[in-house]
Amino acid sequence: MATAPARGKSATDKKIQRDIIAISDDIRQRHGWLKHQNAIGFGIFALAIAGCSLNAVLYLQGIMPAWAVILLTAFWTSLLHELEHDLIHWMYFKNNKLVHHLMMLGVYLWRPTTINPWVRRHLHFHHHKHSGSETDLEERGITNGEKWGLKRLIMVGDNMLAVYLRAVKYLTEPLKLYRRGVITRKDLKNFRLIGLVSYNPLGVIVHAIWHFFVLYHLLNGAAWLAGISIPWPEVVTAQFTWITPLVVVLIAPNMLRTFCLHFISSNMHYYGDNEPGKITEQCQVLNVWWLWPLQAFCFNFGSTHAIHHFVIRDPFYVRQMTAKRAHVVLKENGVRFNDLGTFRRANRMHDKPQAA
Repeated sequence: MATAPARGKSATDKKIQRDIIAISDDIRQRHGWLKHQNAIGFGIFALAIAGCSLNAVLYLQGIMPAWAVILLTAFWTSLLHELEHDLIHWMYFKNNKLVHHLMMLGVYLWRPTTINPWVRRHLHFHHHKHSGSETDLEERGITNGEKWGLKRLIMVGDNMLAVYLRAVKYLTEPLKLYRRGVITRKDLKNFRLIGLVSYNPLGVIVHAIWHFFVLYHLLNGAAWLAGISIPWPEVVTAQFTWITPLVVVLIAPNMLRTFCLHFISSNMHYYGDNEPGKITEQCQVLNVWWLWPLQAFCFNFGSTHAIHHFVIRDPFYVRQMTAKRAHVVLKENGVRFNDLGTFRRANRMHDKPQAA
């Protein structure tokens, strides 16, 4: 996707990048095991999938309660999300395409509520080049730039409802961007193609099952409060012999993980009035104490993702190792920390809102 070219890195951006790379190099020298990046990535991949599988087996055998399965599997899938992000940047098995794409498939199958990772690769590279712009579909897709309210809260936790509730915008906005000259005709076709394939077929199917499950229980709950019961056909109730286990071991953990990640990510990125190409204005460090329950299911994303915008090469566990020292660099050079005013400003950096 093309858009107005971003300016080159500022002197401040370059200084931050140099300093964080120096910190990362120092950590890599002191921890020689970090050079085995492929092995580490595959080890985390195997461990997370084994954890998800073990939780599923223990639940199906009646040993582990549903709430524990959902929490633990949400944690394991948060590791798979971080791996997917690193894979998108070709950090593992770049020279072994078979293993690389098998890992991409694995992180997708265990996180079926997400965008196809091969499609997301294009969106994510564009996000780095044009973060906070109208064409940053990756962040806008998870509500970045929307006014805060019940609608945004619902969309943060449910990718498909985020599509349904903004269907008109998704259909009309690309054409408006094209007419304004923000995107090309080729971009317009790509926007529409991405809309068609992003969640197909896996995400659409899994979300349909989830919505059926939630609606069924909401209606039963409302009926119970009214002192009545709903005479569901047997063909409907019979489906829960497989739907309920699937929800517990796979879908609900991913919905929890999605809410935590998207709440953090959509609020730490700026939108609309940040200077194009200026990395210090793309996102903040969001690590206020009361967000720790959410950070637990997205591997401390709010604290470490700003580091990634400056130094892309490091996998997620290295970013975590550099975070304490990198935060000093970021703060000294003007990157914001816990700018909670973005909730009120709909992700703008400044108080005066500008047209979305």
